[in-house]
This record gives sequence, structure tokens and C-alpha cells, in this order.
Amino acid sequence: MKAFFDARQAAHDPKHFMANGALSPNPEQPERITRLHAGALAAGCVFETPLDAGLGPIAALHSPQYLAFLQTIYTRWSRIPGAGAEVIPNIHPANRSDSYPLSAVGQAGYHQADTACPITAQTYSAAYWSAQSAISGADYLAETGRAAYALARPPGHHAFGDMAGGFCFLNNAAIAAERLRTQGFRPAILDVDVHHGNGTQGLFYERADVLTVSLHADPARFYPFFWGHAQERGQGAGLGYNLNLPLPRGTADTDYLKTLEKAFQAIEAFGCTALVVALGLDAHIEDPFQGLAITTAGFSQIGAAIAGLALPTLFVQEGGYLSDALGDNLASTLTGFARV
Repeated sequence: MKAFFDARQAAHDPKHFMANGALSPNPEQPERITRLHAGALAAGCVFETPLDAGLGPIAALHSPQYLAFLQTIYTRWSRIPGAGAEVIPNIHPANRSDSYPLSAVGQAGYHQADTACPITAQTYSAAYWSAQSAISGADYLAETGRAAYALARPPGHHAFGDMAGGFCFLNNAAIAAERLRTQGFRPAILDVDVHHGNGTQGLFYERADVLTVSLHADPARFYPFFWGHAQERGQGAGLGYNLNLPLPRGTADTDYLKTLEKAFQAIEAFGCTALVVALGLDAHIEDPFQGLAITTAGFSQIGAAIAGLALPTLFVQEGGYLSDALGDNLASTLTGFARV
């Protein structure tokens, strides 16, 4: 399988992470790249550096205001006397229609949903090349009809059109799906990350030309809390084009695979001609977030089940955090897919 990754994606190295009021090391570390790269090689992937398709495919989904923020905020933040080493919000508007402030602090609160997306001097460049990896993967699929893998780090599925969140800045899977749509495909996004892809849902929630499907731990007591519930089906033209399949905490292989069949039914009914898999590996039983209980062998079954759809497929990396099994889980997924 062809794979895409740019070494500049490793430069984003955030230190700050706050959960439950406590500070701890940020789980979204560059070491993830090393382990995922090894897993992809073990699955037989051949890596290429992505081409630079420019800002156009990214700006197709992310607002100019937000992109300007990502490009400039670290420099502006650094001018604040006594500012911390990373851009971290401490205030948020009540809704998206509130005033847009001039201050760097106020704009951070507007464009960063939580404290899990600190911005460093290298964040924008890393996110840009992460998105380009997904774009090159989409272009390869469009040209060849063959499957591809994008080692997209930082990840993307919590990023809205004008807001970062949950380690994510640019929505790589959504950008890839939109790229495929403009090339004549009818794309669906299947998100198998342990967390709901709230940014992806938000980007397409009022659209009928991209189907969004997400399997994830029930957000009633799990991040991102406010999105990902079963009753969220889309809005306006998009009503019926969003499917959330929340799962009880601790769901393991057998029940997960049964639920995956419901996702496949929706994808087939949509008339999908290209599938983007937002590939979170954090559903694993040993992942630090402990949401679901998928085994390494279970990921192979998931990969094989996806292959059974017989669709041109692009895997775009989302979560999956540091554990001894991380690389093995990726290798298991991709080899399971390739065997079918």
C-alpha cells in the first residue's frame, strides 16, 4: 500500500495537557510518528513525501479567518508580556456569533475549543503537511483506484471549519473527502476513532454530498461530550447524512464488529464510490484513554471488514496514543485490509 508522510509533521511537540484539572504530558507526541511509521512498514507500506497542493484544498473547508489565526497566532502570543510558551485559551465565547476580538487571547478562545490543542511555533507547519499527506493520499486514490494510507499527525477529526480541538488543527480526513468529491467521487467518511469526530460532523452537517459515520465511545461521559449522540442525524439538506453509533465503554471486538455492519449499511445505501477511513487506533484495550477494548487481532478484523466493502479506500490517521501495541495495531489493520 502507498503511504504518505512529511518529516515536518514531527516538529509540533506540545508539552501542555490538562485533563480533570490536572496537568500532565501531552499524549499527542512526535513519538507517535515513529511507532506508526514502523507499523505501516511492517504492513508493507511504501512511503512517499506528499506533494504541496497549496492552501486551496484546505481553505475549501477551513475559513480564511481561522487559517490566518493558525498562521500568525504564535508570533502574536509571544509578544504578550509573561505569556506561556504555548498558545492555550483561558476564555471562550458563549456562541459562534459573539464578537470577534482583536486580542490574541480572545482569538485563542474563539478558535481553540479546549486546552488539548496548544499551539507552538511549529504547529501550523506540521498541521499543513499533515493535511498535504491526506491530500496526496486522496489524489493517489483518484488516479489509481488503489488504497492508500496517510500518516497524518497532528490528527484532524476534532477540527471544525474555524476551530481547533482535541489535538487537532486541520481536518485531514474531511479535506481528503472534499478533494475526492471535487474529482467526481461520492465520498463517505467512516470514523473508527474512540472519540467522536465532532469536527468532521460539523463540517458536513448541513450537506448531502458527503456521508459521515462515526463509531465511538458514548459521549455522555466521554470526550467530546457535546457531540456524537445518536439523535444527531444532520440538518437541513444534510438531514439523514450523518450517522453516530455510540458504544458503551469497554465494548470489545465482537460487539464492535456487529455495530460496524450498521455503518456499512449506511455507506452502501449512500452510493459511496470512495471511502475515507478516519483511522483512530485509540479504541485499543491498552490505549491510555481506555474508552473501548478492541484487541490487536480485532483491528485486523476491522480492516478485513472494511475491505469487504470493495471501495477505493484512503486510511487517514487519527488517534492512537503511546502504548507498546500502537504500531502493531496499525500493522494489523492494514494487513487485515490487504488480505481481502
